[in-house]
Amino acid sequence: MKSRFFVASALLLAGCQILNTTNTVEEQTNSKNNNEPPAPVQAPLTPTPQPTITKSPPVAVKPPAKVPTPQEQEDLWRRITMQITTAIPDNKQVRHYRNWYLRYPGHLKTVANRAEPFLFYITEEVEKRNLPLELALLPIVESSFDQFAYSHGRAAGLWQIIPDTGRRFGLQQNWWYDGRRDVVASTEAALDLLEYLHRKFDGNWLHALAAYNTGEGRVFRAIRKNKRAGKPTDFWSLDLPKETSGYVPKLLAVADVIRNQNKYGIEIPAIANKPAVKLIKPETQMDLAMAAKYAGLKLSELQSLNPAYNHWATAPDGPNHLLLPINHVEQFQTNFVSNGKQGMKVVRYRVKNGDTLSVLAQKHQTTTKLIQRANNMTGTNIRVGRHLLIPVAMADDGQLLANRLATRNRNAHGNGYRVTYTVKPGDSLWTIARSQKVKIDQITKWNGIRKNKPLRAGQKLTLWKDSKSGAVIRTVYYKVRSGDNLSAIAQRYKVKVSDVVKWNQIQGQKYLKPGQKLKLYIDVTKVSA
Repeated sequence: MKSRFFVASALLLAGCQILNTTNTVEEQTNSKNNNEPPAPVQAPLTPTPQPTITKSPPVAVKPPAKVPTPQEQEDLWRRITMQITTAIPDNKQVRHYRNWYLRYPGHLKTVANRAEPFLFYITEEVEKRNLPLELALLPIVESSFDQFAYSHGRAAGLWQIIPDTGRRFGLQQNWWYDGRRDVVASTEAALDLLEYLHRKFDGNWLHALAAYNTGEGRVFRAIRKNKRAGKPTDFWSLDLPKETSGYVPKLLAVADVIRNQNKYGIEIPAIANKPAVKLIKPETQMDLAMAAKYAGLKLSELQSLNPAYNHWATAPDGPNHLLLPINHVEQFQTNFVSNGKQGMKVVRYRVKNGDTLSVLAQKHQTTTKLIQRANNMTGTNIRVGRHLLIPVAMADDGQLLANRLATRNRNAHGNGYRVTYTVKPGDSLWTIARSQKVKIDQITKWNGIRKNKPLRAGQKLTLWKDSKSGAVIRTVYYKVRSGDNLSAIAQRYKVKVSDVVKWNQIQGQKYLKPGQKLKLYIDVTKVSA
């Protein structure tokens, strides 16, 4: 817009100069005619031959080549970076993170692959609200576009929203569903929060971004502290936590790198500037395996696009929407309609002695409420011999859905998570493999050792353990606080005390120390409610 304004201004000035020049010539001619008498007109002595005029063919003037708008670009990264207008400061913090991204170009390639299904949708939502396009890159900083990301502060999803903030901005969190991992719902909530913070900090985006990371109260306190001390209150002058002080520079650095790939000699995989997924609303609870079958997808593909669902089906009372690859939507709709819009598989079960609704729900990996709804029950009393309809997970290639939900771990070697084992006196590959429930060949492969090579006490071995059925494991580093104990930490993150001890090799340590870091392997589907 500014460039158009500047061009128009230049043309107007040029036009004025031409007009002024013409007037000057006319004035000079008139002045000359007024001061001198007109010369007498004489007839030529001989007729002057008339020159032959040859008409030249008209020269075709090509219109200026049209520059594609951001929305017309083929590469989505280009669409975003064309609209980034923030001046990137060349300070120590920004240089630090820019150098990190340039030093590890594989990270942005991984991010691009993860972002491909979602980035177009996020970009459009940011544009609809007329927000800075840098915000479309924020999930790179928050979660590296890992839709299952989970932090030690209990933040979840692409936008890393904590439980209280999620509920405040309308994101449901229960046994079935965690809206913080719902790509569509969490994007709406995150942009709502960013707009709120932008207003709260009088239009200062750097303050708003800092508040998104650490909370508005902490940023306001830092601003008041600087005002009392007579110091500047811009973001770079505030005394903020280390993580927050690096948060804004990291976003600016990644925006700079993506915008100037050629300059920095880095190549990020292009993302097509067109929709990759579409939201469909079956308006009924859906077994995810059944939905995948209708759409012609692998169950793992459906789960990766719909990470908010903690178990084998969408929530009974909703939400039940699904994101599907855009080229699979028609197939889903056709099969869904042709199967009578059936969303669940129901088995007929005869009640036996000792059965209760809770026992049956646990046995069939469902909930008491769902069984009650399927049988139009208001109470929990059941009698022996009665038949109940029980919604169950549909079998998929011989396995229940729960056995197919396990996805790659951030530190995964295949499926699972990494454990460091310290060799004890008397250990052998056979005893370690047996106690850790892995194979000897796996231990030798993971650690690059030979079977016949003796182990030594204190030697560190890397082991990769399989996650349990249905688990989505993420590694969290928890910093011990004053008053913490193993039981409270384990309860908070829904893990076992014995596992925390094993993961961190703290058997001989009687007490935890404030500041001590613990490595935890969290099943993010269990910590949502």
